[in-house]
Amino acid sequence: MSSLTTTYMGLTLKNPIIAASSGLTNSIENIKAIEANGAGAVVLKSLFEEEIIMETKDNMNKMQASGFIYPETLDYFDFDDMEDPVANFLKLISDAKKSVSIPIIASVNCVTADKWPDFAKRIQDAGADAIELNIFALPSDFHRTAEQNEQLYFDIISRVTSIVKIPVSVKISPYNASLGSFIKRLGETPIKSIVLFNRFYNPDFDIYTLDYTAGTVFSTPAEFAMPLRWIAIMADRTECDLAASTGVHDGNTVVKALLAGASATQIASTLYKNGFEHIQLMIRQIEDWMKEKGYKSIADFKGKLSQEKGHDPAAFERVQFMKHFKDLKR
Repeated sequence: MSSLTTTYMGLTLKNPIIAASSGLTNSIENIKAIEANGAGAVVLKSLFEEEIIMETKDNMNKMQASGFIYPETLDYFDFDDMEDPVANFLKLISDAKKSVSIPIIASVNCVTADKWPDFAKRIQDAGADAIELNIFALPSDFHRTAEQNEQLYFDIISRVTSIVKIPVSVKISPYNASLGSFIKRLGETPIKSIVLFNRFYNPDFDIYTLDYTAGTVFSTPAEFAMPLRWIAIMADRTECDLAASTGVHDGNTVVKALLAGASATQIASTLYKNGFEHIQLMIRQIEDWMKEKGYKSIADFKGKLSQEKGHDPAAFERVQFMKHFKDLKR
């Protein structure tokens, strides 16, 4: 019988399938169902830095409109006392730890290294097994240099890891001028894992109403090409674990991620599309493949096709694909 046990961020998981942060991981009922269907761990729905700020502003506006406070008093108000979103998040952590046995990873969606890292200690105290920092820094500010954009990550990591003892991971985007070097330097910090990659909200246009609309919400299997390439390139060049995210829709894709060198994978879109029961199918697909290949454990094949260990290291650095079109007929 093959063993799917893996180690991720120093945590022992019964398999490498992690329910990613999403609206599906925001209730105890769903978290229980995710465990019951076999997932190795769960990342809770993110606590948004902006959400905390907006919640505070909304409450301030309501109190001011009601005449409860005067505008000049806002400069002296202790914003830290208004933490309903944080309180709810901490309760979710605490309740989840009481309800399931799989590791609970708290997620913080952050865009600055301001006061919010102080909340990390309270996340740890609530019982979270680890923290995932989902850093959404779209490099669209023309007044910021590439170095300044990168420094944000290191500032956030430094502050959070100085506060907590539980393992910390960082979920990043592929938007970087020197991605390989950036990932390598992130791996030299105290974090325990890098998740490749987070997925931005993508705007779209309605050409008939000339309105802005939302782009495709769910990922597609084709999007896995990006994390596959970079995990394979970086697997033997980082000092921390790597996890694959975006485009992981079935067990065979999990196998590919492991072959590239990932320690775990995160799934969300496939759960929305196929339900929590799909986790069971993914596990069977991994087990069937391992049985067919004669592998007894993930360690037997993890990283076997990484750039460093694979038989064609140049494959992951090829960017020209015109030769694949020469024999195609219309």
